[in-house]
Amino acid sequence: MIYLLETKATPFQLREMLEVYESMIKIVVDIRQRILAGGGEMHADCETVLIEHGSEQDDLWGANWYPDEQRVEFEALINIRPRSGNRSMVIQSEAIRQSVEAVTHELLGGVR
Repeated sequence: MIYLLETKATPFQLREMLEVYESMIKIVVDIRQRILAGGGEMHADCETVLIEHGSEQDDLWGANWYPDEQRVEFEALINIRPRSGNRSMVIQSEAIRQSVEAVTHELLGGVR
């Protein structure tokens, strides 16, 4: 189940987002609007949800959330963007990583 989160996730939403991968949630964060989509099998699915909600591609960055560790991993295929200076699956910009982490902790942090 993919959720579009504009406010803190509920424990029920978190459990549903963990249905595909038991210990990790695929997420895509809109760093401009400070929202995220989480859950599902691929980052591209979350990206689609956000674009349909009005997000711009350049504002979207993929990551993985590990709720047991409260940790973000900044790696996703959708992050490969040579025209934006990101030539890797890993988010290269420290500023973007900080934004992704801040939004993730705001919306998913502490939820069990």
